[in-house]
Amino acid sequence: MHEKMKAMSCTDSKVEQMFQILLDLDEKDADKKQKAAQNLIVLAREEAGAEKIFQSDGVRLLMQLLDTAKADLMLAALRTLVGLCSGHRSRTTAILAELGAPRLAAVLGVEHEQVSLAACNLLHVMFDSLKEGLQKDFRGKEDALVLDSSRDLKLLIKHLLELLVLEGASAHGRDNALNLLIKVVPRKSPKETNNSLSLWVIDQGLKKILEVGSTVCGSLGSLPVTENTRMSTSVLLSKLYEDLKCDAERENFHHLCEDYVRSWFEGHELPGKLRAIQTVSCLLQGPSDAGNRVLELEGIMDSVLSLCASVCEAHQLVAVEALIHAADKAKRASFITANGVNLLKEIYKHSERDSIRIRALVGLCKLGSAGGTDFSMKQFAEGSTMKLAKQCRKWLCNEAIDAGTRRWAVEGLAYLTFDADVKEEFVEDKAAMQAMFQLAKSEDRSVLYAVASTLVNCTNSYDHEEPDPQMLELAKYAKQHIPEQHPKDKPEFVKRRVRKLLTAGVVSALACMVKSENPALTSSCRELISRVFLALVEEAEDRGGVVAQGGGKALIPLSLEGTEVGQTKAAQALAKITITSNPEMAFPGERIYEVVRPLVSLLHLQRTGLENFEGLMALTNLAGISERLRQKILKERAVPMIEGYMFEEHELIRLAATECMCNMAMSKEVQEMFLAEGSDRLKLMVLYSGEEDEKLRRAASGTLAILTALHPPICKRIPQVTVHWLEILQALLLSPSVELQHRGAVVVMNMMAAAREVAEQLIASEMLEILSVLAKDKDKPRVAQAAQESLAHAVAYGLIKPNPEHA
Repeated sequence: MHEKMKAMSCTDSKVEQMFQILLDLDEKDADKKQKAAQNLIVLAREEAGAEKIFQSDGVRLLMQLLDTAKADLMLAALRTLVGLCSGHRSRTTAILAELGAPRLAAVLGVEHEQVSLAACNLLHVMFDSLKEGLQKDFRGKEDALVLDSSRDLKLLIKHLLELLVLEGASAHGRDNALNLLIKVVPRKSPKETNNSLSLWVIDQGLKKILEVGSTVCGSLGSLPVTENTRMSTSVLLSKLYEDLKCDAERENFHHLCEDYVRSWFEGHELPGKLRAIQTVSCLLQGPSDAGNRVLELEGIMDSVLSLCASVCEAHQLVAVEALIHAADKAKRASFITANGVNLLKEIYKHSERDSIRIRALVGLCKLGSAGGTDFSMKQFAEGSTMKLAKQCRKWLCNEAIDAGTRRWAVEGLAYLTFDADVKEEFVEDKAAMQAMFQLAKSEDRSVLYAVASTLVNCTNSYDHEEPDPQMLELAKYAKQHIPEQHPKDKPEFVKRRVRKLLTAGVVSALACMVKSENPALTSSCRELISRVFLALVEEAEDRGGVVAQGGGKALIPLSLEGTEVGQTKAAQALAKITITSNPEMAFPGERIYEVVRPLVSLLHLQRTGLENFEGLMALTNLAGISERLRQKILKERAVPMIEGYMFEEHELIRLAATECMCNMAMSKEVQEMFLAEGSDRLKLMVLYSGEEDEKLRRAASGTLAILTALHPPICKRIPQVTVHWLEILQALLLSPSVELQHRGAVVVMNMMAAAREVAEQLIASEMLEILSVLAKDKDKPRVAQAAQESLAHAVAYGLIKPNPEHA
């Protein structure tokens, strides 16, 4: 304690000393400076240290470090500020007032990538602190002193929006600003009613966001952007559009987009038309409703088609990409098939540039796959799709082509792999699979969705409902079109493809994709990855390999975030792994506790019977491991749902729920539920112990064995819950199954030990005869021992006389 006090008293001098070392321009010892910076960051992570830095004029000194323009000192300052601002609203407000939003935005826009990322992290922490206020109990009444923080929030967002169009800002800074806006502006959940921040951003900054989205790389005066910028812009626009609540708000969004596109399209000659078309592409990749509205403006589609034939590569690139994105709608795909296919074929055959040819090819792929998985709906002549796929694979494997262009080859495969022949050829081409997995792990995150789509197609993990036979007959009679399944999409082909993907290393690629913090990892992209994982763990023998390559770890975040369907698929994959693998090996350390919530989500009533069943089986395995895990299951409120499924009509679900309850009964809280007056829980367990299903009897009698051993009052209540209690216990003891006999013998032994009146009831029946026979059975030592102890209790009560042979 004395040492602790001593350490606290010298914290002031330590803080001063660290700042002196860092700000001393004559100090040449780099290691000393690095150590001082590290100490400062560590100190700022603890509340006492953070407060000490703040009180010791630390913010002004940290500003001096930022002003040095030296990357290592700037990083130290930013990371220290993160510690000061984390979860502390009043301190954040004071720091923001002292540093100023313009300075923070300027640091975000610097060329140095690490410094820009650290500034992005600081701003994110500031946003969280300003939004959520005080979260920790030691901060007392400070909250009352802090004014409404919405003004500060808007000030920061205003500067982020200005940074987007600032010519001097770096490409990484622009990406980081977009990522921040994606994270902090839209509502986290539709349950939150206030979307005023999104409305404010749309009014104040939609045109600035579109300015980034309309940037044509390489054109005169264009903003510096990375390969991820356009995708981030599309995601931000999509998030803002999804955050709107009514038609009037959406109409305003459409008008602003239309006005922006018109402003470039009319009166700016060719460069303006290119900017307008690039904006359309950006919108089609994000809020496609807005993109389609803009595409219908007079002259836009005609310009796209005419620019496809341009001699300038940059112009062709913009136009062909717009045409590809426009083909998403079936209505427009048929229009383009009629008007643009010949044009795309011409470009594909005669263009000298691979970058253009590959995009034209993707356009053809997209139009060729308009029938989806319907084998009878072929857009092109037999064999054309195979030729296109072969060319896509060839470009994908050609490392001489830059990654940005090779990404388009994956886009092409994402469409063409609707065709089962293409899937079969693709999984046979190891080089193409490896090349795609390498792209998935690369810096260009815009390829994620295309990779995930291709894998969903190859594993057939999209939803596929079997049509009702009667409806099929009706459709035939009415001469309606009936979708046909490709012969190579049958289960045995799918199973073979999954094996080949696993061998090629698909799991490590998927795990790498999930780790991405990039906006390109959208909710729908996460859903596709979850679908693939579920397909990969379908066969029990493949699950160990999936876990070994990081699949188990990757599934946890997928099951907690994303679309409801995606979360459910990931949770089901986790359940399959937990059922057949040792959970402690599959999810080592603390990770095993993170699996509980996704598994409990499978018990909700809207889930399918199979999902309920697998969730219960997986929870049974976890509940049998430790008390801490059982407490976690209780905390997630799973027990009432488990109980509900014990009444389920489906035999397997009822059995799984009873087995799960058997393991949960080792927890004190669950035992107390069985002790509660007026509850039928104990009656159900006794009745289930007499059912025909042996596994159900085993689970129910096991629960009774646990409960009777720990709570003598339960032993007294068993004769009261049902008139058939004696028959049920006798049937257990006479069962051909040794396990059932043992459970029955333990229950009887516990009841004999609990009270004389219960023992009298047991001995008055044929139970005495059964116990006497079992006590002599040398082939079943555990059953014999329990029977002998039961008889010993009867002797002790004076109900029977001791056997002279054993005297």
